[in-house]
Amino acid sequence: MTGLKESDTKGALDGLRVIDMTRVLAGPFCSMLLADMGAEVIKVETPGKGDDSRGYPPFFKGSSAYFDNLNRNKQSIILDLKKPEAREILKNLLKKSDVLLENFKPGTMEKLGFSYDAVREMNPRIIFASISGFGQYGPYRDRPGYDIIGQAMGGLMSVSGWPDSPPTRTGTAMADIVAGLNACIGILASLRGREQTGIGERIDVSLVDSIVSAMETLIQIYLSEGRVPQRVGNRYEFIAPYDSFKAADGWVVIGVGGEDVWKRFCTVIGREDLIADPDFLTNRDRVQHVVRLEEIVNEWTSQHMAADIISLLMEASVPCSPILDVDQICTDEHIAHARGMIAEIDHPLEGKMNVVSCPIKFTNRKPTLRSAAPLHGQHTEQVLRDLLGMTQEEYARLKEIGAAQ
Repeated sequence: MTGLKESDTKGALDGLRVIDMTRVLAGPFCSMLLADMGAEVIKVETPGKGDDSRGYPPFFKGSSAYFDNLNRNKQSIILDLKKPEAREILKNLLKKSDVLLENFKPGTMEKLGFSYDAVREMNPRIIFASISGFGQYGPYRDRPGYDIIGQAMGGLMSVSGWPDSPPTRTGTAMADIVAGLNACIGILASLRGREQTGIGERIDVSLVDSIVSAMETLIQIYLSEGRVPQRVGNRYEFIAPYDSFKAADGWVVIGVGGEDVWKRFCTVIGREDLIADPDFLTNRDRVQHVVRLEEIVNEWTSQHMAADIISLLMEASVPCSPILDVDQICTDEHIAHARGMIAEIDHPLEGKMNVVSCPIKFTNRKPTLRSAAPLHGQHTEQVLRDLLGMTQEEYARLKEIGAAQ
């Protein structure tokens, strides 16, 4: 496997300091992207176990690979925010930072004394980003939120699966990931806004809102037609044929997204007669008669090996693909190697390990994997010394009373 190498050029977000008070997935995914792009991310963890995901499988030589993947390029400090001395440290760090990212239950930051108004008073330029299940306001504000709740309440589970299957969660945590992306976008937009106004911003991202937005045209079906979309398997409501199809030795996906592509597809499968068939003249017609159409496509694919299907369709520039599983992805010449999506980093305890790399590619100020995920509290003394000018004696006292570790 090949990974991204350290570059002499600094990342696009070099000089940006983020105080990251998030844990598990949505928030750490957001701060991971910021860190990969060069931001200095200081992860604030609680005493004891720290981020819950430090205990999540899978484990690589005793270390949580779940945590290690999401928290590379970050520093870890331990503060017990129940103690006034720790809250004072956080205040001083926020005065020297650009972004505060948190994913506590709404109201928690206020109870700690770090409401947006309070933080803005400390640092008018700060960008205060919150990720929660249902958002910072509204009737459901106080409900706890996890990825599966975001998928359920946002409608994604209602349209995932087959007509005869129960509502289905997607195979990965899409509510968390999309919310993390939205928070990252909001932060970057706010940085641009700050250049113009000189003041920061309050960002409120919810898992449910993020899924509702990602549902896009499926919700538009109801708004336009009054029809509630149902589960249709891998078929797409708006294009046909656009689905997974059974080959003689496995499965392939085929997406025919245009009239010229449709004509080429019909030629490849030896059914030029379909081009003039009134049921299939336009994409709208093909969607309306999708059951008959997919029977025809399956009849052809079932008689050919998957590799042959891909070869024939690719030669005719018809969009298609095998369905890769994870081991194929991790060794694929394009994905893992040429695009560098599987990268090797140094682990502080266990030598080398592989992680999923940054999906955002730059020509000049490239994302880098500069450091592995930190040990719990690995950088507390260093951060307090370098950023706040704390002496070793002052740090020892804080450690003694349990405010910092």
